[in-house]
Amino acid sequence: MERREEQPGAAGAGAAPALDFTVENVEKALHQLYYDPNIENKNLAQKWLMQAQASPQAWHFSWQLLQPDKVPEIQYFGASALHIKISRYWSDIPTDQYESLKAQLFTQITRFASGSKIVLTRLCVALASLALSMMPDAWPCAVADMVRLFQAEDSPVDSQGRCLALLELLTVLPEEFQTSRLPQYRKSLVRTSLAVECGAVFPLLEQLLQQPSSPSCVRQKVLKCFSSWVQLEVPLQDCEALIQAAFAALQDSELFDSSVEAIVNAISQPDAQRYVNTLLKLIPLVLGLQDQLRQAVQNGDMETSHGICRIAVALGENHSRALLDQVEHWQSFLALVNMIMFCTGIPGHFPVNETTSSLTLTFWYTLQDDILSFEAEKQAVYQQVYRPVYFQLVDVLLHKAQFPSDEEYGFWSSDEKEQFRIYRVDISDTLMYVYEMLGAELLSNLYDKLGRLLTSSEEPYSWQHTEALLYGFQSIAETIDVNYSDVVPGLIGLIPRISISNVQLADTVMFTIGALSEWLADHPVMINSVLPLVLHALGNPELSISSVSTLKKICRECKYDLPPYAANIVAVSQDVLMKQIHKTSQCMWLMQALGFLLSALQVEEILKNLHSLISPYIQQLEKLAEEIVVVVLQQVFQLIQKVLSKWLNDAQVVEAVCAIFEKSVKTLLDDFAPMVPQLCEMLGRMYSTIPQASALDLTRQLVHIFAHEPAHFPPIEALFLLVTSVTLTLFQQGPRDHPDIVDSFMQLLAQALKRKPDLFLCERLDVKAVFQCAVLALKFPEAPTVKASCGFFTELLPRCGEVEPVGKVVQEDGRILLVAVLEAIGGQASRSLMDCFADILFALNKHCFSLLSVWIKEALQAPGFPSARLSPEQKDTFSQQILRERVNKRRVKEMVKEFTLLCRGLHGTDYTADY
Repeated sequence: MERREEQPGAAGAGAAPALDFTVENVEKALHQLYYDPNIENKNLAQKWLMQAQASPQAWHFSWQLLQPDKVPEIQYFGASALHIKISRYWSDIPTDQYESLKAQLFTQITRFASGSKIVLTRLCVALASLALSMMPDAWPCAVADMVRLFQAEDSPVDSQGRCLALLELLTVLPEEFQTSRLPQYRKSLVRTSLAVECGAVFPLLEQLLQQPSSPSCVRQKVLKCFSSWVQLEVPLQDCEALIQAAFAALQDSELFDSSVEAIVNAISQPDAQRYVNTLLKLIPLVLGLQDQLRQAVQNGDMETSHGICRIAVALGENHSRALLDQVEHWQSFLALVNMIMFCTGIPGHFPVNETTSSLTLTFWYTLQDDILSFEAEKQAVYQQVYRPVYFQLVDVLLHKAQFPSDEEYGFWSSDEKEQFRIYRVDISDTLMYVYEMLGAELLSNLYDKLGRLLTSSEEPYSWQHTEALLYGFQSIAETIDVNYSDVVPGLIGLIPRISISNVQLADTVMFTIGALSEWLADHPVMINSVLPLVLHALGNPELSISSVSTLKKICRECKYDLPPYAANIVAVSQDVLMKQIHKTSQCMWLMQALGFLLSALQVEEILKNLHSLISPYIQQLEKLAEEIVVVVLQQVFQLIQKVLSKWLNDAQVVEAVCAIFEKSVKTLLDDFAPMVPQLCEMLGRMYSTIPQASALDLTRQLVHIFAHEPAHFPPIEALFLLVTSVTLTLFQQGPRDHPDIVDSFMQLLAQALKRKPDLFLCERLDVKAVFQCAVLALKFPEAPTVKASCGFFTELLPRCGEVEPVGKVVQEDGRILLVAVLEAIGGQASRSLMDCFADILFALNKHCFSLLSVWIKEALQAPGFPSARLSPEQKDTFSQQILRERVNKRRVKEMVKEFTLLCRGLHGTDYTADY
């Protein structure tokens, strides 16, 4: 940058350079940026304004743009330009100009204290940046000076305006520190200096928060300022008075949300666990909120109950180890645990009538881990105290897992039902975890409850209660070895007694039987108690997934004990297949079940059953592949080819044939080798006739297992080129109706690059077209397709150097890829996919750094791209961050998550909780 001996604060500094960065020209460019409908003109204005901000003349026009006669948008640009000059070009400012620059900023902040709030904030950020650059040597008591200057009585601004301006300045100071570009050694110096300076901030905040005359807007700002400072890891004991004041402010509905945020931030800072005495003082404050919590629950005030629960969980979850260590205070910590238990069991159905209980689940993991980490003696004491608590937790969780009445459930939206399903999965995981603490007694407890429920003649039981108890049992049995449990025989005996009047209950009965399939293998005499239930359920389309998956588990685990039942199982399966009760995927599961079943029979029996299965429905052949020998497969191959010659246009037949061979290839691996050429030839014919994802998936398997072997490379290369050519034609015709094909095609390309990059060296492969199709696939709405496309690029980019056609296409079209990735991050793709896009950015940075450094700056210069919510500084910060990080992929993922929140206007909101 051009160095000039000019005064940063002076109005008349510097002559206009060639680009003529005058006040008038800046205003014209801003008008063009905001109001010109022509996108090209907007782009030019944006580019020019960025140069203007970086130019030496910015010191001149910034102050001019802040004049009172300018509109806020222009004043905002002036304030932003000052911030950019101070934060990025600090070394260009002569030291003898520091004081005049500081004084002018104070003057402007005082003036805007009663003006535009967005301009005020930007000026505060500029002064904060100046303070951070001057601390601690050039401005040793920066924060104390700020407080003193704004409390001066001779100011023209009213005291409330001065107070709010000071609070804004103090709030942005720690935030600016967190995002500043200070070198590491300076950062630690400044952090230490700020930690000392909080002594000038906290007494002022305490006074303003406790002062009855402080208006609500001031107290609100105080709480936000406190929240900002505690994130500098201020010692918790220094926050005591403010935390107590924030607890008191929870009674004021206007201040409630800010108080919760401040308390949770203070309690959650990593260093807080060192200050055990302060933590112990906080327990009674949290327990003191119980009446307000109960009142909120009674009144259906979900916001208040949610906030209080966040506070209780923050204290319990972050500090359970430190608080458990204080054995003499065990009763007060137990009281906090019981308060969290109340939050777990809060009345209502999640997520419709309450949204709080889910916040507590992680706490129970943490508490259990901490108890089990103590030495034997201490652990025994706490086991005695907390085992009853965890038994109570099981009751509470199973109550929360209960479905509402059928009538109520009928009114739930599909989104609410899905959230409830996920919530039940979380409960299931928690129960599985709790088993580690409670052991076999937990299963006995559940069995006793279920037994009493099913055998009681006094009152009719609700299906919801039965279902929840079974769900608890299933949650544990799915992952814990229950083979030695003495209650399982009783449970198997109880299951047939359950009156199944409801789909949800029937599903859970099925899944419970499935979870016990390994136990049934060890106790085959009990198979007959439950198998009829499963076979009966196969006929109900509403129980399709649960009944078929359970039969599959039984056939897999108990196959050597099933010959006596084989005829019945095959007959029922054939019947439901003929009636087309199940969807294709469940039909395949059913065929896998039959595959397990038949593999345990004699060869004559297998072949007899095969013929009966093939005759009515060719797709039922899918079962063959599970555990069959290549000889049988070769015998059947001719039959399949014969069937295919007549049914090549039938998508279901093609899918079934692919499924047979995919299972065969996976099972037989190298033993499948003799059939590779004929399968490649058949696959090519099938895919050319009807392009289907299943054929691509099978091609991917062949590439994975055989492509590296010279003998098999020619047929596999020919197949790869054929399916690529057919798929590229599909892209030209419009691929939007085939997201599954695009998904499988991307996975195939990625596998080819990973296993045999030579496939991309073939002259007949149009690598450019493949690349452009993959970029198009990144914009699909279907998440699996997008993930697969991202996976392709993360395999492709590392091969820029070694595979010449790949390097060429990246050089020519890589910018298109980057723009698509930035669009996705900017808001066009689901936030759940951000890690995948971060992987592409990381790969670009690692393998194409020089290209990326040019492309990213060019792309982000476009105004409103990738989001209209971003400032040029935010975009610049993001590109600098990305370009600096070439080693740590996790850091790039964090940067992308932060950036996408900014793009979507979600940064700092509750929606970021997903992250």
